[in-house]
Amino acid sequence: MVFHLPVDAVREDMWIGGRRHEACRGGRFETISPAHDVPVGSYPLASAEDVDHAVASARRAFDTGIWPHLSGKHRARVLQSVADAILSNRDELATLEVLESGKPITQARGEMETAADLWDYAATLARHDYGDSYNNLGTSKLAFVLREPAGVVGMITPWNFPLLIISQKLPFALAVGCTAVVKPSELTPATTIRLVELLHEAGVPEGVVNVVTGYGDPVGARLAEHPAVDVISFTGSTRVGKSIVAQAKGNLKRVSLELGGKNPHIVFADADLDAAIDPVVFGVYFNMGECCNSGSRLLVERSVAEEFTRRVVERSRAVRVGDPLKEDTKVGAVISDAHLKKIMSYVARGHDDGARLLLGGNRLASDCGRFVEPTVFDLVTPEMAIARDEIFGPVLSVIAFDSLDDAVRIANDTLYGLSAGAWTSNVETAFQVSRRVRAGTIWINCFMDGYAELPFGGYRESGLGRELGRFSTDEFAEIKTVQLHLGPRTHTWL
Repeated sequence: MVFHLPVDAVREDMWIGGRRHEACRGGRFETISPAHDVPVGSYPLASAEDVDHAVASARRAFDTGIWPHLSGKHRARVLQSVADAILSNRDELATLEVLESGKPITQARGEMETAADLWDYAATLARHDYGDSYNNLGTSKLAFVLREPAGVVGMITPWNFPLLIISQKLPFALAVGCTAVVKPSELTPATTIRLVELLHEAGVPEGVVNVVTGYGDPVGARLAEHPAVDVISFTGSTRVGKSIVAQAKGNLKRVSLELGGKNPHIVFADADLDAAIDPVVFGVYFNMGECCNSGSRLLVERSVAEEFTRRVVERSRAVRVGDPLKEDTKVGAVISDAHLKKIMSYVARGHDDGARLLLGGNRLASDCGRFVEPTVFDLVTPEMAIARDEIFGPVLSVIAFDSLDDAVRIANDTLYGLSAGAWTSNVETAFQVSRRVRAGTIWINCFMDGYAELPFGGYRESGLGRELGRFSTDEFAEIKTVQLHLGPRTHTWL
């Protein structure tokens, strides 16, 4: 099939109350392909007033609508239908993601399949969202613990994995009966808009899922502070996550945050080094390094550091960077000029701080788009900015260590705690790393593997709460205790 780049932006609308909506004030904005410099989509430029309308719609759907009261079986069928629809529209959704995010088409197709799997898994939780009973409180007492939907959930999602990240939130909230207002990134709204269309086709009632498009200020800020929103679920930078917490304090709404990471990928001398090379290279360059789980800090035991680093550089040279619509591309375009400038500023700072540039470090020459070479620094020390800050680009910092204790100390020497990987043939080392490194996910002899069944989230400034797995619905549920007295009362106060 021959694909032609768009000439004009496709005009899209927001969804409020089950219907398409323009912005109250009539403004619009466009997205531009970061790889091709062509217009992709035209979207309503929402204001705080639009957010108020969307929240009111979600509030009505929760307070007086049928969705919170449907059986788990009914909700599960709807979620399964959405999963099937994502798979049926995989190629269309993947192409939209490529055009707006710059990621490679083969990767985007894989993400659509993963997103569908999340909706499938959430459907199973809809049928297993139940409480508990207590008949051991004495013959005159019976108690129940009920799980009820928390209410209206505001969801704010980033530009790096648009459909995948909303699929880590929305189906789990819907599974327990919540309603939602979604604010996608202004850089990549296309697949979220298309997802809501599929939701309505699958039978989600009007007002249960609403989408507003626009900028963090005022749209995201209003959603975070809104008194009629019960839960905020945000994925993005730690800086913005802290502002979300401040904005949410007005009604003490629950806040779930999946934030940044500066994740250590630890290679011990006793590891299968042949097996580790490809995951290390994948771990830093996947999605152009624009990934909170990026293994951007490579910690290598000193006795094998020089040889292993040489092999990483050699493998990195083979990584194909270019047009993300081509099937053999592994690294596409970075999202924007501003982000390109940020990445290049860290490369320059690495030079200035004394790290040694072994590979890359430049913007690739191209007729259009913004592409960065796979970049490797060694002689990096833990206090350098390229070893501490989340660059969010294809830049690897190699740090040598001398012992297990040294590796754990360096791994934990950061504000973050999202994930970590370790390669070793020693089971003792594996368990030591698993227990001592403070991160929400630890991969042993693998990296960035993901399953719907396993919780995901971070320690420290990498976030609050957990997504995925059977605990994920806890973020969207309230627990209520009901006590029942049976028979005549035998005790009085007076």
